[in-house]
Amino acid sequence: MPGNATFRHTNTSVLSVTALQAPEVHTSAEFDERIMTSLRRNRLVPGVLTRLVGIKERRWWPEDVHFTEAAAEAGRRALHDAGVRPEQIGLMVNTSVSRDHLEPSTAVKVHDLLGLPRSAMNFDVTNACLGFVNGMQIAAAMIDSGQIDYALIVNAETTRDTHERTLARLSEEPTTAEDILQQLATLTLGSGAAAMVLGRTDQHPEGHRFVGGVSRAATEHNELCVGDFDRMTTDSVALQEAGIALSEALWEEASEEFDWQDLDRYVIHQVSTVHTEQVCDRLGLDGTKVPRTFPQFGNMGPAAVPFTLALEAPTLERGDRVLLMGIGSGLNACCAEIEW
Repeated sequence: MPGNATFRHTNTSVLSVTALQAPEVHTSAEFDERIMTSLRRNRLVPGVLTRLVGIKERRWWPEDVHFTEAAAEAGRRALHDAGVRPEQIGLMVNTSVSRDHLEPSTAVKVHDLLGLPRSAMNFDVTNACLGFVNGMQIAAAMIDSGQIDYALIVNAETTRDTHERTLARLSEEPTTAEDILQQLATLTLGSGAAAMVLGRTDQHPEGHRFVGGVSRAATEHNELCVGDFDRMTTDSVALQEAGIALSEALWEEASEEFDWQDLDRYVIHQVSTVHTEQVCDRLGLDGTKVPRTFPQFGNMGPAAVPFTLALEAPTLERGDRVLLMGIGSGLNACCAEIEW
């Protein structure tokens, strides 16, 4: 297997992982009602988000809560749970897709809110829904090399404005069935936050060892899901087919290095019922070992994997093998193992 596609970590452990729930609940039935006139005009049946996608509700942050504040709060909780002081952090990586502007980085705001030291490097890593796992890889490489002792990875996503603009646009008179189907994936998104502290295994035997993993790219599919500050358009069928195909190729080639066929838990990116079932079917996974958060929280982008892991953590036992599995628009895919 090509060396750059396989990574193993020698001295990095997960010390804590936290999830922060956005408090405002908005149901799929509510969204259907907002665009009901357009659905009826185009002879589309309401309820697709609930029946086929499997998302019953998603969350928003209150209007007076900025997503960077949510990222910082998730970071504070992760630091507390890990027993690590802010001044010990050598690297802070923000992996949020959400942003207010192109520069400066979102990371600088979170760094400031957390009161991290001047010595703590900070930057954004954005790779669609795969950003958080990529942030873990970068941090682990720096810990393994001895450059830093501790890293904090944060993510917060906000969907209020995107949802409001999309619902307003889809409720307008010229809206066609194609418009609705292309932008339906936008309405599956959800707000939420997560954070993780990584540290040196030799200093923290109580931690959960970050073993390593495999990554793969299929960037010929870079136009299947494209989003900006105003809208996101998605060819959902083609995106799912290409994503599953990439996952299968990764899985087959990873078998030369890793035995992942019967692990204790598979924490996959949270998209939909159909996506989850197809991943389990095509990779031969036991669906009872795949926790699902998308029905209540929607697709939280790069926050989805660490958020789901944090909710699942209390049920994990020492020595359990956990696989993080993500696919990001573009396409990029990665599987990363943690020995709990």
